[in-house]
Amino acid sequence: MTGEFERRHGFPPSTNEVRPANSDDQGAARALAQASFMPADLVTFYGSIGSVTWADVGNGYFLDPASDVLLRLQEIGAVDLVAEQRIQGLVIGSNGGGLSYVAASDGSVYRTRTASLDESELDKVADDLRQFLELLERSLTRFVADGEPGSL
Repeated sequence: MTGEFERRHGFPPSTNEVRPANSDDQGAARALAQASFMPADLVTFYGSIGSVTWADVGNGYFLDPASDVLLRLQEIGAVDLVAEQRIQGLVIGSNGGGLSYVAASDGSVYRTRTASLDESELDKVADDLRQFLELLERSLTRFVADGEPGSL
């Protein structure tokens, strides 16, 4: 399988895993739960899932550990998604190509249009975390089937 992957894509396979949450991840999830704009389904997700790393699917898909999300929240604060509606969110991962995924306080998930979070424009990619995770799964399934990662 390793030889086939390298022959098909031109590089050896990297880390691709859904890592279960450990006690440190769960502690960070509890700390994140204290943020008033933290979606409940994201707290539940981080109670079970430590991180998602699919380095070989296109540029990669990454859902950061709760500890990284918490550190980013402490260092730069929440991301303003829709200023006039006062919707804020947390950067929860990236697509490996420089675009970030942001979970909004209402549970929806956005993707930045550029690599910058400073006055960044965002596009809504999912109505909630479940739909976002389903889109990730479809991207993985498509990549396995035909080598195309999709547009997420």
